Amino acid sequence: MLNFMDVTEFILLGLTSHREWQVLLFVSFLLVYVITMVGNIGMILLIKVSLQLSSPMYFFLSHLSFVDVWFSSNVTPKMLENLLSETKTISYAGCLVQCFFFIALVHVEVFILAVMAFDRYMAIGNPLFYGSKMSRVVCIRLISFPYVYGFLISLAATLWTYGLYFCGKIEINHFYCADPPLIKMACAGTFVKEYTMLILAGINFVYSLNVVILSYLFILIAILWMNLAEGRCKAFSTCGSHLTAVVIFYGTLIFMYLQRLTEESVEQGKMVAVFYTTVIPMLNPMIYSLRNRDVKEAMNKVISRTILTK
Repeated sequence: MLNFMDVTEFILLGLTSHREWQVLLFVSFLLVYVITMVGNIGMILLIKVSLQLSSPMYFFLSHLSFVDVWFSSNVTPKMLENLLSETKTISYAGCLVQCFFFIALVHVEVFILAVMAFDRYMAIGNPLFYGSKMSRVVCIRLISFPYVYGFLISLAATLWTYGLYFCGKIEINHFYCADPPLIKMACAGTFVKEYTMLILAGINFVYSLNVVILSYLFILIAILWMNLAEGRCKAFSTCGSHLTAVVIFYGTLIFMYLQRLTEESVEQGKMVAVFYTTVIPMLNPMIYSLRNRDVKEAMNKVISRTILTK
């Protein structure tokens, strides 16, 4: 039996073995990756330079974009390399690093989405005290938790991955090093890894999702108590972008991780993984820019200012 110390590299089977499809997928994912980088880095810079976007909501949004940049960069470059490569390998150290950052960034993102839901409740439910209660110090403390907790959880999960044994089989049925296909191909050490993965994923996803659900229940109550229809519409509009991002991200992750591991589920998970590793990081800045009037106005001001200075 071979563990990670005995295995020098893994072979990533990827999405398809047909050469013509690999070229088409390379062009498609390269375009998606470029749009992702431009959209998220652009959102970070826009929030940094625009005084109109200085509220806590946009502070958290800039961190969501920051995580999306690293989330996509952890997977996409290696996938693009393997689509044009004949060997399609990844070293065992590279596999562990990819697993570590993937698990860490997933947890950071779900808890940032939970923090953003709490921020929306504070803004709508307690508008008079919003500025004092959501001070800069409080925002920094709130955003620090997802990073610290996410990376600690990932360290533990990666150490359990390190304990898997492989009976000479080094082909991973995926386009990146993911826990489900690694567990499926391992011949020993899977029991602890599989159940800790399911338990940790279940606890963390349910806990963060409960924060989102409770926040929006209180938001709904606060909106129903509002007298003006205009106030209700504005409140709904500020929550629409966040709710869209929550539904898309949580839905795909729940489908991926909270199910029993079979050959069919691994294959389905590979298709779903394409969506949340490449498409969702690209969609987030679009969702927040196209559905948010403040972002569009700030973008127009920055563009106008840039044109005038030239």
